[in-house]
Amino acid sequence: MVSFGVTIFATDYSIQPVPLAKALEERGFDSVFVTEHTHIPASRTSPWPGGADLPPEYWHTHDPFVALGAMAAVTENLKLGTGITLIPERDPILMAKVVASLDFISNGRVLLGIGAGWNAEEMGNHGTAFADRWKVTKERILAMREIWNNEEAEFHGDFVNFDKIWAHPKPVQEGGPPILIGADTKWAYPRVVDYADGWFPIYGRNDLAQSMAQMRAVADEAGRDMATIQTGVFGVPAREEIVSELTEIGFERIAFRLPSETEAEIMPRLDKYAALIASMS
Repeated sequence: MVSFGVTIFATDYSIQPVPLAKALEERGFDSVFVTEHTHIPASRTSPWPGGADLPPEYWHTHDPFVALGAMAAVTENLKLGTGITLIPERDPILMAKVVASLDFISNGRVLLGIGAGWNAEEMGNHGTAFADRWKVTKERILAMREIWNNEEAEFHGDFVNFDKIWAHPKPVQEGGPPILIGADTKWAYPRVVDYADGWFPIYGRNDLAQSMAQMRAVADEAGRDMATIQTGVFGVPAREEIVSELTEIGFERIAFRLPSETEAEIMPRLDKYAALIASMS
């Protein structure tokens, strides 16, 4: 069964989180995913993987967890996701608290899409070296899980180190919210198998049929059942042929791309997307 949601750069100039969340739930969408960039260094040294000119939404985004918290307050069933949050830019103890609080308040509706990021200067401003970003990401995820799952949590690694701590609330979801790695490289597949609950690549960067085949091969070699790995795609154009192709490949969650536009622009798009989903059910 395929589930459908949307992903958006929730900004200070686009539709705001509360009316968007209400509209999504009214139309029966399963989920919403919001992006994250704390800032963009004005140097603009790191090249953007999406092209030459970086769109302004990259430095106008709301904090994802503030936006999702507002959405949680006005919905009952809508799943609340990050697509994606940048782990090298977040303190793991603080993030464990924020994510657990959101999961608790929303009664277990959080989906944690994660990545390490592409902007070396951005993460450098947060104290993480670009070369270490995925090592840091793994340790922080493992440390967060220790906090979520233990009354007295401790962690001792190369990048995260703390003695026993007490930290509540704990997430409603057993084990914590699903961790979905939002990357599509030869290095991403073993990371998913190693320490994640799912794989959540962005649409349009690679041949996703080939990527899925590689993901399955890596999981099989490691002895992990693909049934234990959630698979989704975000930033998907709302076209029937694309949806059909992705579902045939085996993706279980599709998050349509919404532009960072006003409420007047977004509402007709949601109606169009909802009609597409209904026509394919």
